[in-house]
Amino acid sequence: MIVTLIVICEVGFWVLLAGGLALRYLAKMPRASVAVLLCEPLLELTLLVVTAVDLKNGAEPDFKHGLAAVYIGFTVAMGHRMIKWADVRFAHRFAGGPPPAAKPKYGRERMAYEWREAGRWMLACAIAIALLQAAVWYVGGEGETGSLRQWQIRMLFVMGVNAVIALSYTLWPKSAPPSVTTATGSEDRSRTLL
Repeated sequence: MIVTLIVICEVGFWVLLAGGLALRYLAKMPRASVAVLLCEPLLELTLLVVTAVDLKNGAEPDFKHGLAAVYIGFTVAMGHRMIKWADVRFAHRFAGGPPPAAKPKYGRERMAYEWREAGRWMLACAIAIALLQAAVWYVGGEGETGSLRQWQIRMLFVMGVNAVIALSYTLWPKSAPPSVTTATGSEDRSRTLL
């Protein structure tokens, strides 16, 4: 039942997002759009309550309870960004908005971008770890919590991977390719003087 509810929450997220954006840009109803988008956190709250009730009723903590905590953590940390991502693309496609900005490719800008992304992933993992720990305490000493602990280890691994990726852009930043020729075809003197 928990896995089915996770799937329903994910589908519900995208349905509410599409509905909210359609109301904003196609129907020109921004207040209704906000109301629809504000319903999205209710999905995670429902999942949290159902998971807690399932554990309270004596269900043995297993993979699905850990997955629910991870799903909630990632939705809380990244849901707003996903809404902004979709909003920019929807506005561009249906309302004549500016095209989405491309992620930076080089240097300091790319390094900062990678650390922001790693920060979001780490926040999602930290929320998931906290929810998993709350579930461990909720179940108490008599319950089997090994699967919840395994999810915590997985989240620590994901945090580490994201830190390594961001650190690699700090230690080995990608440089922009040098300009070899100018528009006239002659050598770019400004680069050769440096």
